[in-house]
Amino acid sequence: MNDKHLATLEFPKILDRLATHTGFSAGAERARALMPATSLQEIRRRLETTSEARTLLDVRPATSLGGAHDIRPLATAAQRGAVLPPSELLDVRDTLVAARSLHRTLTRLGSQFPRLARIAARIQPCPGIITEVNRCLDERGNVRDNASPELARIRREARIAHDRIQDKLQSIIHSPRNAPFLQEPLITQREGRYVVPLKADFKGRIRGIVHDMSASGATIFIEPLSVVELNNAWRELQLEEQQEVHRILARLSDLIAERATEIEQTVEALAELDLAFAKAKYADAINGTAPELVPFRKHRAPNNRHPGSTIRLIGARHPLLDPQRVVPIDVVLDDETHALVITGPNTGGKTVSLKTVGLLTLMAQAGLHLPVEPGSALSPFKAVYADIGDEQSIEQNLSTFSSHLNNIISFLDQADEHSLVLLDELGAGTDPAEGAALARALLDHFRRRGATIFVATHYPELKTYAQLTPGVRNACVEFDPETLSPTYKLTVGLPGCAGGGCRSTCPRCADQPARPCGVRPRRCRGAAPAAGR
Repeated sequence: MNDKHLATLEFPKILDRLATHTGFSAGAERARALMPATSLQEIRRRLETTSEARTLLDVRPATSLGGAHDIRPLATAAQRGAVLPPSELLDVRDTLVAARSLHRTLTRLGSQFPRLARIAARIQPCPGIITEVNRCLDERGNVRDNASPELARIRREARIAHDRIQDKLQSIIHSPRNAPFLQEPLITQREGRYVVPLKADFKGRIRGIVHDMSASGATIFIEPLSVVELNNAWRELQLEEQQEVHRILARLSDLIAERATEIEQTVEALAELDLAFAKAKYADAINGTAPELVPFRKHRAPNNRHPGSTIRLIGARHPLLDPQRVVPIDVVLDDETHALVITGPNTGGKTVSLKTVGLLTLMAQAGLHLPVEPGSALSPFKAVYADIGDEQSIEQNLSTFSSHLNNIISFLDQADEHSLVLLDELGAGTDPAEGAALARALLDHFRRRGATIFVATHYPELKTYAQLTPGVRNACVEFDPETLSPTYKLTVGLPGCAGGGCRSTCPRCADQPARPCGVRPRRCRGAAPAAGR
């Protein structure tokens, strides 16, 4: 699948919407990187996984990846010797807890959801890491006193040293002899050491080390000499505590480094489950249905150019249009048809019809349920080629016609019986006679190569071609003759025109009265029925 054609059909926009339903960044990353599969077995696996996820979320709506994070970078950093901070260690723990919960749930329900259970089987919860992080850290990321015997000892001694400092300073500030010299009877800190505020005029009345001065200069903050050793002892214990905390965090990081491979495998399994759940939620959001996947049928005769593809989209809605306003269309190719020529008025929905077929095909092959009615079916295409929209380029000196032609030439000889080709306004942008001839030649080329083709055009010559050529059929976007406005409905089997009134072309005679677009013409007076009858 070519990225350019995926973008033309707006498939990346679908992936962006899909990503909004994911639970964490690894799942969103996988959603945006999703590509349509081409193998029948792989597409079926994807669709069945989505169906399982929808059923699971229906019966157990609380199922989620709550608390999961993409911790692969953290595991890699730990492998390189980094010491993870408490917040990141808690992210690792939360992810492993979420993984453990999903693993237990899906393992228990394996008989009901075998595909989801197989994904969950790849999860390695690493219970040892969960236990150790819980033992060493509280929910705020603080290292617990009992994280190690040494830390417990240090903190116990630090509390005793702190209390001694407080007791000594309290006796100083509440001494009647020192009261006249103090700015206020309080204890504060400067540079990590406890001090008292002394009036600058009484400097020296309480012997100590000056650590700071107020902005006005009226107050100096001194550390009385009698508490210097106590402050030193307390500060030393603080440094010891920091070293011990670092050692504990390093040990936890080492545990993660040792299980980095299992952690990466777990995150990837979680991301795959997250993607499955996102597909299920997106399917619910668009009221989607799982399409039937039909393999290509074998040719019935050597001269039969039908590739054996199946396209049956019933009540199809373009998923990027307003669901309250979009008009559903039925796109059904019978067993004899593999090329559809769509005609009709401007703004009548021809381009949307092309994009709907192409986009829904890509979505189905990506494992997404489609905004269609039950009974819809598709075959798996190896490639989808689209020439839709105005791609003129001033920078490259390309007109609308030449840009379209360059795009079509890029896949002219690549399209085959396993390709879906979508061509909008084929041959437009040049002389009408030359454009019609070129459009017919290109359509015939792709038909002879056995591709499944959808063409939107205004050329009446292509209507005649569709009427007379085996495997090709007309279709039109309907026009309301009363209001002279498009209805956006697609009718397969009838040609259309630009609206208002036109003369339907009959291959046997020209005896046809003017009829509004999309209205079934009367039977002609020749030996064969008129176009569309």
